[in-house]
Amino acid sequence: MRIEHHLFRRIGVWALPSVQIVILSVLILAARCANYQDVFISEKIYFTDADCYARMTRVRMCEKNPGLIIRHHDFENYPKGIASHTTAPLDYAILALAVMLKPFTSQPLDLAGAIISPFFGLLAGWFLWWWARQMQFPFRGCMLTLYALSPILVHGTELGRPDHQSLLILLLLVAIGAEWRLQTEESRVWSAISGAAWGLALWVSLYEPLMLLLIVIALGGWRDRHFFRAQHRQRGWILFMLIVALAIAIERRVPRLPFTQGTNYLHWSRTIGELMSVSPTNSIWFQWVGWLLIAAPLLIWLTVRRERKPDDRTRRRIPSLVLVLLGTTYLLTLWQTRWAYFFVAVFCLTIPALLASISSRWIGWIIFVVGLFPILQAWDQRLFPNDPEMAARSEQRLEKVEWRQAAAQLPSKRIEPLLAPWWLSPPAVYWSGQPGVAGSSHESLSGIADTAHFFLATDPESALQILRQRKVAWVLSYDADRVAANSAAILGIPAPAHSLCAMLDRTPSQAPPFLVLAAQNGTCKLFRVRDSGER
Repeated sequence: MRIEHHLFRRIGVWALPSVQIVILSVLILAARCANYQDVFISEKIYFTDADCYARMTRVRMCEKNPGLIIRHHDFENYPKGIASHTTAPLDYAILALAVMLKPFTSQPLDLAGAIISPFFGLLAGWFLWWWARQMQFPFRGCMLTLYALSPILVHGTELGRPDHQSLLILLLLVAIGAEWRLQTEESRVWSAISGAAWGLALWVSLYEPLMLLLIVIALGGWRDRHFFRAQHRQRGWILFMLIVALAIAIERRVPRLPFTQGTNYLHWSRTIGELMSVSPTNSIWFQWVGWLLIAAPLLIWLTVRRERKPDDRTRRRIPSLVLVLLGTTYLLTLWQTRWAYFFVAVFCLTIPALLASISSRWIGWIIFVVGLFPILQAWDQRLFPNDPEMAARSEQRLEKVEWRQAAAQLPSKRIEPLLAPWWLSPPAVYWSGQPGVAGSSHESLSGIADTAHFFLATDPESALQILRQRKVAWVLSYDADRVAANSAAILGIPAPAHSLCAMLDRTPSQAPPFLVLAAQNGTCKLFRVRDSGER
């Protein structure tokens, strides 16, 4: 009987965590793969953003030349190219996953790119589950539920979005979680985890991780004069410096900080959602974290004033470092939407401690469940859209297919550069294998501006001059109203009444003689460039 009792007890110890992991994994993947109909279309794989196609073009180059470290993009801002700030870790993470998928699919590279971000999102969820158990936090389920369902975190790690932000969310969650643990105990293991996570995050990007790490260092050095020399932190510092040194040795460059490109960027940024500011009164905040945002200031105040109980580790207040990171990422999100990923990630970490400040456990759960209503409403609108929204999504899927069909018609055996609207240029480059004038990065601003000038041109000679300077062989046109509005926003000028993009879209037979209509469908018209020497 004792043996049976012991066996059942051991099964019980493992059964509950296993069930928790399964439920968490299903919730995370279901949320992040809710857009599968927009990614898997007609047995082909499509990505969600222009940046994703630029990333996958890099990965394809690495596949053809294993070991290649890409520092310069010839495939955008042609013929000048750009010195890209993008680094190698995500390239080879996708490529490694593609190698593992080869026995199971005929499109291993595209499939790897499609699922890499949900995979990182799943790893981050598993880390949070393990970390919260190690910290012995109550309300762990609340934290994990918010992480799994928050629309902004889902967007950062969703299906079909091979973007470095998904990897950063994972690495920064690990790094900040490790720093929190180091506030409660002197641990060489957590120091090593912290050092590795910060080092890898800096390798991926010198923007968000660098700013957050500087805050950690500044606050740590200010509060503890032994912060840099503490014995338990030495392993972390060594690992951090080794990874940074390895990154410099492999990349052989120090990437420039993003968004430092002249005045034209100010106009271009207005067309990019993640670079726009977010008003503190914008209802989008409630879609990201629910009504918990309203309760957060009070809960933080209760947490800070609660006295520590030496015999109760689950009631520790939130470290000032984490509160500073929470406040900083909130303020930075007011400036740029891209910081919302990291604000909500830090907010998720604080949920157990915030709700633990309430004396009654069931009241804490009521506050959390009620706070989820805006998030659930956002999911209801996404999963069960109205008729106009469903029609718009169907139209977007059809446009993806037809744009791909047009780009695939370009020859691939020789270099014949293309010109297309900037947000549609990276997909055309990826599908055609030809370089493009425009790109989706801030380094491609000159190419983006030239495409805008081309499509808004009213003088055929000025348009031809752009094509000559950029050595363009093919022009892909798109809906004139959208192209004109976007190009005008980029250049900061009103759209002319009779622009070239309107002629190419609506009356292609009247196009200038140097543009010969080669193919068309409902979405795109493909023109062959015939210069004066060919006529």
